[in-house]
Parts: sequence; structure tokens; C-alpha cells
Amino acid sequence: MMDERLHEMMDLGDKITAVTGAASGIGKATANAFADVDGMVYMGDLNVEAGEAAAADIRGGGGKASFIPLDITDDASIAAFHDQIIDEAGRLDVLANVAGWGHTEFFVQSRPADWNKEIDINLMGPMKMCHAFLPGMYEQSYGRIVNVSSDAGRVGSLAETVYAAAKGGQIAFTKALAREGARYKVAVNCICPGPTETPLLADTAENIQEALKKAIPMRRFGQPEEIANAILFFACEQSSYCTGQVLSVSGGLTMVG
Repeated sequence: MMDERLHEMMDLGDKITAVTGAASGIGKATANAFADVDGMVYMGDLNVEAGEAAAADIRGGGGKASFIPLDITDDASIAAFHDQIIDEAGRLDVLANVAGWGHTEFFVQSRPADWNKEIDINLMGPMKMCHAFLPGMYEQSYGRIVNVSSDAGRVGSLAETVYAAAKGGQIAFTKALAREGARYKVAVNCICPGPTETPLLADTAENIQEALKKAIPMRRFGQPEEIANAILFFACEQSSYCTGQVLSVSGGLTMVG
């Protein structure tokens, strides 16, 4: 829990928020962060059991949360997610595109079928989510979109070539959309996590994990809550003059000028 003064600064009490990939990892931590400052959180994820449990935990702690099954690669699922939020809440103020997927494999050993999956989840999915909710944000002349990319998309990453390409596309998409959305008072920003202790990292080979940790100046992996705090900043009014920005949260692994 954050202290009372910071809670007031980051208040989302009158905002309707949505988080993708909210059943675990950074997405779950982001939903918790939004609920912690009184936002109403709609949580979307493929993992229904874990997602419902995560939403129940928030409600059990006094927060406001509702889980809706969501596959960001499926147009019908996105439409159902959108329609339920609009039917229940009337609008969406904040969209955090956190859901992502990747695996380590050298490009020459990869298969086009895997390329499609990584691009669909890491680039096309967030684009489709924005396309669904932007008209409403434009109409109400307010919105905050936070896309979660990766430092792999900024500087490249060994054995994550297609993942890096998709995440790099997400960064470019964020900047271009920010230019379009500014006239409608919709801010679009991007967070680039470094290696973070999530289920995705846990599936990475131990020798690669150790090599990554040695390369990080802080000599540790990030925690999901640390990434969520950066997402929360771009979601709240404290960042009202920020749009089209890309923020690395990586323990100093990358320092991009």
C-alpha cells in the first residue's frame, strides 16, 4: 500500500480502467495498483480461473474489479470485452495493454507460425484494443493509453528477434497514435520493462537468466510492482503533459539517449 499523500496524487477514483494480461505478472500488479488508488478495474486475460481469482482478491481488499475473459488475438473476444465495459460503466478512461508473449529462439531456427503468434499478441493485439476503445475516448475528449513494450524493442535482444520486432513496432505505433490522439486529449505512452520476475521469465533457461542478471547494473530482475508503478504514472493526472513517451524500467540494463 502506498502512503496517503502519494495515494491522493495518483487518485483514479473517478476513472474506469482496463488492463489486459491481468491474471498474472505485470498485468496483475497493474490491476492491483489501479485498484489501490480507487480506480474501477476491468481485468482481461485468457486464463479465466486465475483472472477471476485476481479480481476476487482485489474486491476482498476493498477494491473495485471485474474480470472479463479476453483473447487479444480474437476480434470477437475484443468486441465482447469492449461491449461489456461500455454496457456496465458507460465509458473507458484508461487502457493498459500489458498482455504479451515471447520465447527465446535464434531466428534461423524459428518458424513463420511462431512469428505470427508473437506479432499477433505483441503488436496486433494492442493495436486492436486501441482501435476498439479510441472512438469513445475521442468522443469524451479524455483518455490514457499505456502500452507495455520491452527494451528488446528499443535495442534488440539475442534470440528474441521476432519478439523485438513486434515490440519495436508497438513503440512506433505508440508514438504515431500519440500524435493523432493529442487533439482529442488522449495521451498515449509506452513502458519498456527490462527482465522482470514474471511467469514468462521463469520459462527462460537458467543460464540465460544468470547472464541477464549479470548485465543489469542493479544486479537483479525487476518486480512486477515496479513496472506497474510506472504504468500508473502514465495513467494518472501527474503525467498530464506527457504523450508519445517511451520509459525504460530496466535497472539500468538499457540507457537510451
